[in-house]
Parts: sequence; C-alpha cells; structure tokens
Amino acid sequence: MTKMFWTIPTLLTWARIVAIPLIVGVFYLPLPEERRNLIAALLFIVVALTDWADGYLARKLNQTSSFGAFLDPVADKFLVCASLLILVQMGRVNALVALVIIGREIAISALREWMARIGASSSVAVHMVGKLKTAAQMGAITLLLYHGVLFGWLDTQWWGTVLIYISAALTIWSMVYYLRKALPEIIARER
Repeated sequence: MTKMFWTIPTLLTWARIVAIPLIVGVFYLPLPEERRNLIAALLFIVVALTDWADGYLARKLNQTSSFGAFLDPVADKFLVCASLLILVQMGRVNALVALVIIGREIAISALREWMARIGASSSVAVHMVGKLKTAAQMGAITLLLYHGVLFGWLDTQWWGTVLIYISAALTIWSMVYYLRKALPEIIARER
C-alpha cells in the first residue's frame, strides 16, 4: 500500500469508520439502557473528535492527501447516517428529519463529485453554514444517544430534539447555499 494509507490523519479517519458498528452494536449489549446510552454517547464523542483531530494533524504534520480529502467526508457521512438510523429505530428522532439530513448528504456528495469532474469544485467548497450544520448534528446526536438527564437538570432528549431540528434547518439552508453556488457552473456547462 502507498504511504497515504498509513499517515496518522488517515488512520484516524479509518478508525472513525471502523467505530461505527461499535456505536450501533452498543445498543444490542445485555446492559441496562442507561449504561448503553452512556457508552454510545461517549463513543460518539470520541469518534466525532477524530474528525477534528485528523484535519488538524494532516495540516500540522503536512500529511494532507487527495485520498484523505476523499475519505474524511465519507467517514463523517457514515457516522451521521448510521447514528441517525439507530436513533430513528429507537424512536428518538423523527424519520422525516433523518431523511432530510441523509438526503442532503447524498445530494451534496453527488453535487461535489460532479463539480469536481467538471473542474469547478471550488464552487462547492465547505462553507461556514456547512460547519454550523455539522456542529449542530454532532451535538444533537450526542444528546439523543445519551437520552437522559445530565447534571440533574439537562434533559438531553429535549435539547437533542431541538438541536436536531436546528440541524435539519441548517441542512436545508446549506444545501440551498451549495446549489446556488453551483448553479452558474451547471448552467454554463449545459449551454
């Protein structure tokens, strides 16, 4: 294998993908629900932090690569989609909200791939609204996985539900933003 598969940032990204079945699998362990929720939420936090760490380390260690740039968002989407599906199954997230979020991820991934093929990937580069959407998603999923009361007062189901709806709104907003940025390129190519 080539060197790009063995860099620390790429290994962190691979670890994020490998950890997804662990997060889902926690809910099938013969443990009390509160313990399963805690373990899943903690695993999700650790795995989500690798997203920040791999990008930081790639820049710091000068180990950026095209493969890493491809794999990182794939790992993020797998993590979010798998977590949303388990939350829908447990009745903690509305299926329509999950569909909006997952549908946007698929649509924007396809848009980015197409824009890269026509040499216009800068039109759909990550924007602040996309980063806000990701932060809201990660926070919401963590709270919804925990599904309890933290510190004796923080109802994580309620706050997680509020955040997942904010995330869905940001999801739609970011999709519209990226589509508007890409539209001039799309029109120019279709003439």
